[in-house]
Amino acid sequence: MDKTNVKVAVVQAGSEIMDKQKGVNKTVRLLEEAGREGAKIVVFPEAFIPAYPRGMAFGAVVGSRSSEGRKDFLQYWKNSIAVPGPETAEIGEAAKKAGAYVVIGVIEKDSESTQGTLYCTALFFGPDGELLGKHRKLKPTGSERLIWGEGDGSTLPVFDTPYGKIGALICWENYMPLARAAMYEKGVQIYVMPTADHRDTWQATVRHVAAEGRCFVLSCNQYSTKADYPEDIASRDEFADLPDEMTRGGSCIVDPLGEYVAGPVFGKETIIYANLDLDKIAESHFDFDVAGHYARPDVFQLTVNEKKKTNVTWNK
Repeated sequence: MDKTNVKVAVVQAGSEIMDKQKGVNKTVRLLEEAGREGAKIVVFPEAFIPAYPRGMAFGAVVGSRSSEGRKDFLQYWKNSIAVPGPETAEIGEAAKKAGAYVVIGVIEKDSESTQGTLYCTALFFGPDGELLGKHRKLKPTGSERLIWGEGDGSTLPVFDTPYGKIGALICWENYMPLARAAMYEKGVQIYVMPTADHRDTWQATVRHVAAEGRCFVLSCNQYSTKADYPEDIASRDEFADLPDEMTRGGSCIVDPLGEYVAGPVFGKETIIYANLDLDKIAESHFDFDVAGHYARPDVFQLTVNEKKKTNVTWNK
């Protein structure tokens, strides 16, 4: 195995909205395709299963919620997944067949609370099909806070692989300087950024993170249209004034000096491939190492609480 080069795949595709089994099936098909192309790391977008519900209001305004919106949330909840669960087992089997590390965004049902909280989560699978772990989004943005809970410091993993250390922060978490600092201190080298942000400004963020962290960044977004949304959702009529292209993509791969290796690609579903020269990581640290010779721990320090948060502590 050549540990100085690795072929990676960034999947830019739309969700099978509100249908977790179709979403798993699509994930498996795309993993099979990436595996045939020889990709050893495969990345999927934020909330790929069952959806990033862009444009959906869930019947909510300040001070009230509608019964129709609760029905929409019920459908969203029913099509979110337990971790681990049958859906993760299927994805793990596909990762094993592809022989690839896989990072995929899902909406996770809290396994310890059978009725309620959902989390925007990135799952990590090994090439043996095992679920390595997960990262729950620490801070949902704007109206996302209506439908997703907040993760905590117990799910901030960085995983050792033959191709370097892999970790992920989701979408606007990457605007949180202290969250990035924690990832850099853990030595992340393949930095995965699943997102729902298709603006031009996101490209500046991706390139900045790569140059700041001296790491490869794999940024992955969906491509979706209004036609992808079921007709029976309560907020469907609110889509009339929205553009047909709901999410335009923008997925890309950036090297440790902030230069594009592949992409960005807009306006279509596709899989972006690139061969990464991993020696560039060490080369880039020659003049800047954010957690090493360019750090000033005598002036600045960050404390990270990695304990799982609970509402109740039992003293027995």
